[in-house]
Amino acid sequence: MEQSQRILVVDDDADVREMLQEFLGLHHFQLDTAASADEARERLAIFSPDLILLDIGLPGEDGLSLARYIREHHDTAIVIVSGAGDTVDRIIGLEVGADDYLTKPFDTRELLARVKSVLRRYRRDADATAEASTSPGPAERLVPVGRYRLDCTAEVLLDDTGEEVPL
Repeated sequence: MEQSQRILVVDDDADVREMLQEFLGLHHFQLDTAASADEARERLAIFSPDLILLDIGLPGEDGLSLARYIREHHDTAIVIVSGAGDTVDRIIGLEVGADDYLTKPFDTRELLARVKSVLRRYRRDADATAEASTSPGPAERLVPVGRYRLDCTAEVLLDDTGEEVPL
């Protein structure tokens, strides 16, 4: 059985945190919560989530600056869940690094569908990255051409001593 995926809920509303923890817990997600950006940073130091549900309107540091910090320092999906639903708010949220944006109030089934969708994309991207890291090394990217070798990556032709041959 697949290990449950981890979600960090960052919202200053205790009722929202509790509701999301209960609902997503029923769907086999492992959850942690934070009520502020400072608390979220503390959690991120010890808890590596697969996805963060992030409210923009946090006390102190807002969710947008926290999203920027997360994107710069952690490889995790971010879904903004906010009462700020204007087009400009959604655009800014996506531009600072969110993978999706959902406005409050929301339907829990839509939230679940978006969470699963973002996690699928992140898993697919991680699989592609892992596959790329197992691609042939530099020596295996050299294609023999008579007594020469064509370096397809650098797009140069090398002689048998490794010197570049002008084309």
